Amino acid sequence: MKASDIIAEADTRVPGNTTRHDIEVLCREAVDFKFITVCINPTWVALAARLLDASGVGICAVVGFPLGATTSDVKVCEARRTIADGAREIDMVINVGALKSGDRGDVQRDIEAVAAACREGSALCKAIIETGLLTGDEKAAACMLAKAAGADFVKTSTGFGPGGATTADVALIRQVVGPEMGIKAAGGIRDLAAVEAMIAAGATRIGTSAGVAIVQESKKGRTP
Repeated sequence: MKASDIIAEADTRVPGNTTRHDIEVLCREAVDFKFITVCINPTWVALAARLLDASGVGICAVVGFPLGATTSDVKVCEARRTIADGAREIDMVINVGALKSGDRGDVQRDIEAVAAACREGSALCKAIIETGLLTGDEKAAACMLAKAAGADFVKTSTGFGPGGATTADVALIRQVVGPEMGIKAAGGIRDLAAVEAMIAAGATRIGTSAGVAIVQESKKGRTP
């Protein structure tokens, strides 16, 4: 599997001063480098849908981002609105505080609500578990809850937490969720070696703001 086959160029690590021009550049790069999706905040989804129409590049929107601390009905509303605006993938942040409080039923119901809204809108649902905030047991529990709740992917990180994706975490997630469920490694992935390591560990999607540089790096080693 090549790096370019699973990269989603992500803009969600950029602070709230992202501009229309930033989104235009992001979408243009995604088309030029044939990324799977752009991953953006909800306010930009309608614009991205117009810019990417018929391009083959999808739109991923984040929900409950970056803390996961909004209520389930708000996350569902956010998911439905972004799907209506053109998103076909939703990256939702789980309720990390509830997980760490031992309220696993609440965590599962939260993911279930968003996953159901995604199915209604023919969109994929990715559960961001924010691995940097969790113990090993909590990571495993979060993965099991995401799988039981009907999420399509487990995603490692928001990029705003204390740590990004690690190969150890990706391997753990793969061990817990099995071979069918998707894994999106995101947070701190800056070069081709990191992408290849994540793929080897079990990742099926890469979220990175360095997608252009990584694909260019991958092409340097190819024979003409």
